[in-house]
Amino acid sequence: MRAALLTPLVLAGWLMLPAPARAQEKPQAEVTPETVAESIRRGVDFLVADQNPNGSWGGPTRTKGVNIYAPIPGAHHAFRAGTTGLALSGLLDVGDERPATREAIDRAAGWIEVHLPLLRRADQTTTYNVWGHAYGLRALTRLWQHAEGEEEKRKWQRLAQQQVDLLNRYEDVNGGWGYLDLYDDLMTRKPSGIPTSFTTATVLLAMDEAREVVGVALDDKLVRHALRGIERQKTPDFSYVYSHPHRIRPRGPINRPAGSLARSQACNAALRTFGDESVTDAVITRWAERFIEREGFLSIGRKRPIPHETHFSISGYFYYYGVYYFTESVGFLPAAEQEPHARRLTELILFRQEKDGCWWDYPLYDYHQPYGTGYALMALAWCRERL
Repeated sequence: MRAALLTPLVLAGWLMLPAPARAQEKPQAEVTPETVAESIRRGVDFLVADQNPNGSWGGPTRTKGVNIYAPIPGAHHAFRAGTTGLALSGLLDVGDERPATREAIDRAAGWIEVHLPLLRRADQTTTYNVWGHAYGLRALTRLWQHAEGEEEKRKWQRLAQQQVDLLNRYEDVNGGWGYLDLYDDLMTRKPSGIPTSFTTATVLLAMDEAREVVGVALDDKLVRHALRGIERQKTPDFSYVYSHPHRIRPRGPINRPAGSLARSQACNAALRTFGDESVTDAVITRWAERFIEREGFLSIGRKRPIPHETHFSISGYFYYYGVYYFTESVGFLPAAEQEPHARRLTELILFRQEKDGCWWDYPLYDYHQPYGTGYALMALAWCRERL
């Protein structure tokens, strides 16, 4: 996925468009306990109705002319695992106790128990499975929290440790995790592809949560190696370049602050979680404010079918990823400072909800609606506690 550059001719043409064609609607919604509850209910109803009969979410259907590279069948095993982990986590976080929701959670838990241990990379060109392990680990952590009885807790802990061990296996030789290995002929047992700053942050945050909540063991040496990978991709203003090779072009469009709006939320949270004192409250506040104020850049990329085709090479799938990790980052601020951020984020999420109750940002086969809804529900659950 190479960052596209705007030529002067294209840029000039864009600037000459009539103002309404370029204008972005300012997110506005009424934020009350009632509107938040209704939004959550509609999101839950969507996931319950959209769930596959086997308990998972998503599938390799609804294709389009331009599709994400996805070697079959393994890439779709990974997409489905990651999507199911996000959707299940969203349902568990919002605490909907209706019988249909409880049934959907039980079916999803059964699918996770059977299929997540089987997940591996599709082939030597991709490690999409990393997303499935990370978000599967998130779901397992929540299942452990909701488990009844020690035997069930031990089951989810065992499966969580297995996912951590699989993530250890797929950590890149350069430090951290990525999802593609397309650009050279060197194929190695331990990936030697392209670790990305945000994938690494995603994995580390899921690992830390599982360690704190479930009690899984982490390989501290591997964690330090991964953290150094993020640090090498950090710029002085706490933008984070897209991937390890992007270090040599730190002011390429995708690596500048507007292109890093979503990544900085996750990467700042990961470094702060593991004790990086340079990620101060001031840094977190500055990037939270940037995210809300410049959300329009991310929104312009929403629903576009071609990755990285818009301003600052933003892709649609940056959007709800950034929304969720905004909560992970702002969660480090003092409690009194979290409420204003939660209110502004809630307004944005309520405004972006679709008519059918879901949230989505990028047409990814049939995975985008449930994964976007999972992210949004987790974020709304966090906001609800602070409003």
